[in-house]
Amino acid sequence: MALSRDRKQAQVKELTEKIGSAQSIILAHYIGLSVAEVSELRTKLRKSNAEMKVAKKTLMKIASKEAGLPEFGKDAMEGPVSMIFSFGDPLSGAQVAFKFSKDHDKVHILGGLYDGKILSREEALELAEMPSREALLALFVGMIRSPLINFASMCNSPLSGFARGLKQLAEKGGVHPGGAGAPTPEQPAS
Repeated sequence: MALSRDRKQAQVKELTEKIGSAQSIILAHYIGLSVAEVSELRTKLRKSNAEMKVAKKTLMKIASKEAGLPEFGKDAMEGPVSMIFSFGDPLSGAQVAFKFSKDHDKVHILGGLYDGKILSREEALELAEMPSREALLALFVGMIRSPLINFASMCNSPLSGFARGLKQLAEKGGVHPGGAGAPTPEQPAS
């Protein structure tokens, strides 16, 4: 079914806006997915603050050009192509698509765009396999926290050992309140 000129212009405008606000874009094939599978993928993407749009490749190219993006390679624009936009974490859309493609062999990542750079299929897959921002932050916090805990423990250890030693000496009667060599009430200080 042919789209009217107004409808095409509206799609180009919508795609241009999404391209402008996306942190990253992944191009993927989805040939042969059922309606239920496409709905499942869209739901998973939405939960990750990402979105999948399907449009004519010509309109995608026009929108990309209007948004000031470099042109996607021919390999990335063969066959039916969908654009997956990540709006929060730049890895979210790529990761969801990658995980979904492991369970559904009809989804293939073709390439993408990250930080103004066109990604090949291999680069897009590397991006998708990276740990999420939350996982990296947790790892970083653990790396910072561990030495601090060890340092606090080391600082506390000699003090608590010293306090225990003093307590044991006091219990045995080996330490006098004035300490060793302190004048006793019978001896005047010189």
